[in-house]
Amino acid sequence: MALNWKKLVAELFGTFGFLWVGYMSVAAFNQPGVTAPGLLVVPFAFGLGLLAAIFCFGHISGGHYNPAVTIAMALDKRIEIPEAIGYIVAQVIGAVGAGLLVMLTISQGVVAAGITRPGEGITEISAVIIEAVGTFGFLLVILAVTRKAPAIAGLVIPFALIALHFAMATITGASVNPARSLGSALVGGDLAHIWIYIVGPVIGAVIAFLVWRFIANDEAA
Repeated sequence: MALNWKKLVAELFGTFGFLWVGYMSVAAFNQPGVTAPGLLVVPFAFGLGLLAAIFCFGHISGGHYNPAVTIAMALDKRIEIPEAIGYIVAQVIGAVGAGLLVMLTISQGVVAAGITRPGEGITEISAVIIEAVGTFGFLLVILAVTRKAPAIAGLVIPFALIALHFAMATITGASVNPARSLGSALVGGDLAHIWIYIVGPVIGAVIAFLVWRFIANDEAA
């Protein structure tokens, strides 16, 4: 199949904008004299950044902006495999581009501060499990709402991401998105924990698809 370059560009710029807002939020609450708590600033920045990206480019590409979402959509046959690969490449480029812009305009240290890593006392295995469970819930919401209530999907999905950030941000960094973690890790210069944020979300995406198909088939019956 011929790739739809308009969709790939939409995924690239949508991911770029969504994650630039998220990465910049880390810089914002770390500025001297700023007293806003990060556990409020960062979740809303990522969630509202996603909201803006969905309404800006979602009508073109579907607004995935996350390899885990693309994997689940490919498994559910809503997108073909070659296009899914193109989406994932575009998402990673967008994420790295967002990180590079933050580094060039502020500093690499700011990007490094936003790298997702296990919180104090959290083992890598625990972090993988938490990321898998968080991604599973996020993807189940996405698979269901985009099929059953597409008119409100653009609002439901960002608020689901905000909820996950409140639950997970200080525990694992609340990635649930390999592109989000790759962007900050590659530009920030620390890949020590990146496997967690690839393996966990991919596992969560696959399980979400399996559960969704079971539910959908049961409803169809």
